[in-house]
Amino acid sequence: MSNGGLSLPTSANGGKPPFTRPTANFHPSIWGNHFLSYVPTSAESDSHIRQAKLLKEDVRKTLVSPIDHNNFSFKLNFIDSVQRLGVSYQFEHEIDSVLSQIYDISTKDNNIIAHSDHLYQTTLLFRLLRQHGYRISSSIFCKFQDQTGKFKESLADDIQGMLSLYEAAGLRCHGEYMLEEAHKFSFEQLMKFITTQLSCSHAARVQHSLKQSLRRCLPRLEVIYYMPFYEEDPSHDEKLLTFAKLDFNMLQELHLKEVSSLTKWWTKDLSVSTNLPFTRDRIVECCFWILGVYFEPQYSRWITTKAIALTSIIDDLYDAYGTIEELELFTSVIERWDICCLVDLPKYMQLCYKAILDVYEEIEKEMRKKGKVYFIKYAKKEMKRLVQAHMAEGRWCHTNHIPTMEEYMEVRGMSSAYPFLITLSFLGMEDTTEKVLMWATNEQKVIAASTTICRIMDDIVGDEFEQEREHVVSSIYCYMKQHKVSKKCAIEKLQKLVENAWKDINEAYLAPTQVPKTFLMRVVNFARMIDMHYKDEDNYTNAGGIMKDHIESLLVKKMFV
Repeated sequence: MSNGGLSLPTSANGGKPPFTRPTANFHPSIWGNHFLSYVPTSAESDSHIRQAKLLKEDVRKTLVSPIDHNNFSFKLNFIDSVQRLGVSYQFEHEIDSVLSQIYDISTKDNNIIAHSDHLYQTTLLFRLLRQHGYRISSSIFCKFQDQTGKFKESLADDIQGMLSLYEAAGLRCHGEYMLEEAHKFSFEQLMKFITTQLSCSHAARVQHSLKQSLRRCLPRLEVIYYMPFYEEDPSHDEKLLTFAKLDFNMLQELHLKEVSSLTKWWTKDLSVSTNLPFTRDRIVECCFWILGVYFEPQYSRWITTKAIALTSIIDDLYDAYGTIEELELFTSVIERWDICCLVDLPKYMQLCYKAILDVYEEIEKEMRKKGKVYFIKYAKKEMKRLVQAHMAEGRWCHTNHIPTMEEYMEVRGMSSAYPFLITLSFLGMEDTTEKVLMWATNEQKVIAASTTICRIMDDIVGDEFEQEREHVVSSIYCYMKQHKVSKKCAIEKLQKLVENAWKDINEAYLAPTQVPKTFLMRVVNFARMIDMHYKDEDNYTNAGGIMKDHIESLLVKKMFV
């Protein structure tokens, strides 16, 4: 954000010299024209589609086969594999039904799981039910503790059990001290395992889980990590494995078509790198971000992808290019939402404003076709709130104002674009109702939690780069000033806020929920995207790291031929 209020030196002839904007030094797109030249492959051939259809029916039959004492453990493992292999969206009704039966079989009063001395099976059962929204009591783990309340050291040799306990503890909510202890104990034991003589397969699995926990991993990426482990397992189901590979490849083709179309819009229709050179050229990363939110074929991703691409431009416009006077004008024009206002703006802002109006016109046409044209008012409301938050930041920067943490999170949470994007993501879902949009735009705790994770993790890894130019202060500095603590202490406290936000998310997902879980899962996945890509650095701004690796895995490499 440049300071338009600075007085400029006068040249010898009495005029002002050209104004130099303190733009950020963003690297160009790393993908070039790669996705513009997409050519369909044979992944969606008739033979593959027929084969997938037959295999899907075989998997379905295995899922819905009767449950008894002899196959109970098999059922749990099969459901877990179906989910990790990324095909559970094909069997939502069947999994709902089976887990309902498992819940009835396994629980007594007060959501307490019946007694079992098998750590792996108990933790897997707990996790599968919790993941599905069942409010299962964590007291099931009492049997694995000693008289002092510590987990028994005798459990430490059970690698599979420790890994499963660690994954189950990722679903902990506020006040669940037993799961806090389970998380700490399993983490310590798993750290010891990777320094001992584990098989290569076990060591890789443990290292992956410690680096990226299952609860916070994007499902589509988990497929890539899990598939080789599953294939090496002698007890794997060959039909499920083959079906998962076919499904992955067919979805990859669908996603490539979408990325190609959106890349053409960005590079040819908008010509962003030429017309708006101050902004990050990250359309492929935007596509990937929204694939992380929903990869399933029944969802329409283009609305949210174009929305996140626009928010990226807006963010850089306010943070790294516009003068304070220009930004006040741009904010006013967005609030008025009238094409006639276009002439009032500088040329670069005209391009941005026109792009926003054009995308919204596209969205309105799509909503009109679905008989839901009134949805557009929610999309406009969130866009206005977004730019108003950016403007508030701009004024803070212009006046060197340092807000309290409460002020900061209210404004910069909104300017993170997560409230806006979460709402827009619902427009790509067929079963969205006005009730859902009203819920989303009325300060929901779970959306605030996902936003907190976004804002704080972004601040922690991005603060140093942002402060190299004139930029609003980060949450780190606000916390340091308000609480009079060191930077290290501030970061530790902020990281605790992130952990608490995850507990809010976990709590919101338990039944009864305010909206269907399909909508809550978008909120979870937005948080997961941040956890995966903002641990060590801002992998959106600096897109050549793990985000590049993940994009290659999902969209470039043919993983399972």
